[in-house]
Amino acid sequence: MPFANFKVPAGSLDEKQKQQLVTRATELYVEIYGERARANTMVLVEEVTDGGWGIGGNVLTLAMLQEPPER
Repeated sequence: MPFANFKVPAGSLDEKQKQQLVTRATELYVEIYGERARANTMVLVEEVTDGGWGIGGNVLTLAMLQEPPER
């Protein structure tokens, strides 16, 4: 059974965006494995509590992710 697990900051996606992740991930598996994969593809969108994750030893928050990138 194909399985995709997306972990995203809580509150960063609305319901439509979550649906897009589920639909597109499923379509990607179908593209790779064929139509037989559609009925068995599981996609999980998990919302991680703000400040509950990090990269490179630094805790990240939704506010930090929404800041414009430095030039």
